[in-house]
Amino acid sequence: MGNMACLVLLILAASTLSLPPASLAVTSPYVRPPPRETLSLLQDDDADGQTPQQVHISMVGPDKMRVSWITDDDAPATVEYGTTYGQYPFSVTGTTTTYKYVLYRSGKIHDAVIGPLQPSTTYYYRCSSDPSREFSFRTPPATLPFKFVIVGDLGQTGWTESTLQHIAAADYDVLLLPGDLSYADFIQTRWDSYGRLVSPLASARPWMVTQGNHEIEKLPVLEPKPFKAYNARWRMPYDDADHHSHSPPPSGSNLFYSFDVAGGAVHVVMLGSYTDFAAGSAQYNWLRRDLAAVDRSQTAAFVVALVHAPWYNTNVAHKGEGDAMRGAMEEVLYEARVDAVFAGHVHAYERFQRVYDGKPDPCGPVYVTIGDGGNREGLAEKFVDPQPAISEFREASFGHGRMEVVNATHALWTWHRNDDDVPVVADQVWITSLAANPACNTNKNKM
Repeated sequence: MGNMACLVLLILAASTLSLPPASLAVTSPYVRPPPRETLSLLQDDDADGQTPQQVHISMVGPDKMRVSWITDDDAPATVEYGTTYGQYPFSVTGTTTTYKYVLYRSGKIHDAVIGPLQPSTTYYYRCSSDPSREFSFRTPPATLPFKFVIVGDLGQTGWTESTLQHIAAADYDVLLLPGDLSYADFIQTRWDSYGRLVSPLASARPWMVTQGNHEIEKLPVLEPKPFKAYNARWRMPYDDADHHSHSPPPSGSNLFYSFDVAGGAVHVVMLGSYTDFAAGSAQYNWLRRDLAAVDRSQTAAFVVALVHAPWYNTNVAHKGEGDAMRGAMEEVLYEARVDAVFAGHVHAYERFQRVYDGKPDPCGPVYVTIGDGGNREGLAEKFVDPQPAISEFREASFGHGRMEVVNATHALWTWHRNDDDVPVVADQVWITSLAANPACNTNKNKM
């Protein structure tokens, strides 16, 4: 028995020595292939004036879905749907809007909210009573486990195309996008080509988005109102009129909002980096109300937030651009024990350890920059050297992330590099819910 005990101790010691230190920072040495071209503006040659195009869906409350689409000409804002292919026993008629931007005039933008819907169910639907195109989507589950895809700064390049292919091959419930969608940059036809590019995915799973700097599109005198195209085309559930007593409070602005999934087990906060966030602003006051209403002890196992400009960043690109928002709101998220904060803007991937006020803190959020979807501006390849200790992994490559909330205590985060043309897992970490950490809950009660 003595020899056996010694052998076990030696094995344990060797295993311990083989593990890297928990604080070891990694800057990936991966060498990227050459850049890829910007996709030409896509045309839908099979469409006539009433053919539904650019179809995408988004969640509205626990059991409804908003269907959005565009037609070139007038068409009914009607969605017919059901759970059997080719059969549509239910029908809803929504609204139609358009917008003008300098000399550009949009198509007819239709919007209809359908439901109530059953969870984890495939629904078939068609828009504007058009028999030529049938779409389908699967509703998210009402309980854990729950799977997110998270990707920012998509654009519409060859790398975007490969990112979308990898996402399409994944089994996920909801896609989260922290800003910079189309990179239209004032050229409004790029919004149309982007809508066609993402429609195969965005019509089949809910896409929940927030805005980035490329959505502002403000022109002095000519177009003084920012976010005109973004607000018209990507309407989120900021003013859900059918919200239930336990649902998040409406924000009153399409630029920031929140929603629940998995029966309230996960609360998602979508923040606006380019609208007022200072103390006393509408966004700040709403955020405090929203997080105060989250029940971490009974319902919300995880709380995650999305912004565009990262609050922590060791890349040379956009250094410090999120600092003002962090100064205004970081304490609010910390007191609410937000588990993770995802950002875009920087065209690279970076994951930080749990941080608060610039220092490691076991009760702070995990910060992740995921602005690497495939934009036309290229990658942000220059990082600060040496790598700060709070930065755990960083790499300037295109890719996407997946977060599976497995149960009430654990979520698995993986980052999939796509510069290999296959979604290789380059970074992975388990995130433990702060609601399940007694020490963090005790500290919060003392505030």
